[in-house]
Amino acid sequence: MPTSARIRTPLTELTGVEHPIVQTGMGWVAGPRLVSATAEAGGLGLLASATMTLEELEKAIVEVKTRTNRPFGVNLRADAGDAVARADLLIQHRVKVASFALAPTKDLISRLKDEGIVVMPSVGAPRHAEKVASWGADLVMVQGAEGGGHTGSVPTTLLLPSVLDAVDIPVVAGGGFFDGRGLAAALAYGAAGVGMGTRFLLTSDSAVPQRIKEQYLTFDLNGTVVTRKADGMPHRLLRTTFVENLESERASRRMVDTVRRTLEFKKMSGMTWGQLMSDGRAMKKASDRTWGQMTQAANTPMLLKAGLVEGDTTAGMLASGQVVGLIDDLPSCRELIDSMVDVASARLAHLAGLTV
Repeated sequence: MPTSARIRTPLTELTGVEHPIVQTGMGWVAGPRLVSATAEAGGLGLLASATMTLEELEKAIVEVKTRTNRPFGVNLRADAGDAVARADLLIQHRVKVASFALAPTKDLISRLKDEGIVVMPSVGAPRHAEKVASWGADLVMVQGAEGGGHTGSVPTTLLLPSVLDAVDIPVVAGGGFFDGRGLAAALAYGAAGVGMGTRFLLTSDSAVPQRIKEQYLTFDLNGTVVTRKADGMPHRLLRTTFVENLESERASRRMVDTVRRTLEFKKMSGMTWGQLMSDGRAMKKASDRTWGQMTQAANTPMLLKAGLVEGDTTAGMLASGQVVGLIDDLPSCRELIDSMVDVASARLAHLAGLTV
């Protein structure tokens, strides 16, 4: 039976979900199956659109809506050349939440908000939160250094309070969360909820190959590494043989592989060279990366696809947060969310009883 416990926060009020738990938009992982399972369990599922064409994104949105009538969201790349067209898809299909990995423009925020869509950018510093808040964002998500994939250097326990002190809009905490104790802790800080990637990847509802999920469960707290060798930006990954080889690989060899994977990505995405260059210029401007790093960036989608979709850890990488070392099971999204809410509710009640 679903949990009877409820924790009401600005996140649940704004989005209409039952529980203040967000399944983040992980490329190749957060598809219709996982998003709809999260939504049915009362959380906020976010479709990962960065690895989808515009047509694939619309198909995925429609599929989620056939699986559930509950609120869900889509994670968008604000620097994509077709960002406005993607935003228009959300408006057309009445998607509840638009989340962004990078700060969207003020005009794009207004466009979405005018149509009743909740806007939630991800930020890595208080100044970024202040900027998007001044532009009208409804809430922000922060990810501390413990988080998987592209990450910063400041741990959640320091980043979260610094952002909470900087803005008046609700803040969702990400990086290092996997159970009800973490949810209670985030709420105690003043967060409106938690965002989790690795924990949702490691559920029975995740479409990641079973043998890959079981491999994740074998890693301990030292089982991840942050590397720049994949795409020039700090990227937290499982410490597999492939990643360790990537770390030691000569620059000349990496460039050969980069060119090959860029051609594969171009073919997969259906983008023209002009579109790739346009997106590259936008990404460079948004992230202040060098052109060498931008060339490497084409590696990421293909390397992640090889590991997370095709299950080939000899030719692909597996993004992961440090919490992988504390996870030892593969529950359903329903079991995960119900357990988290029950434990968090009990912890919060216990803490309330400590006051005199």
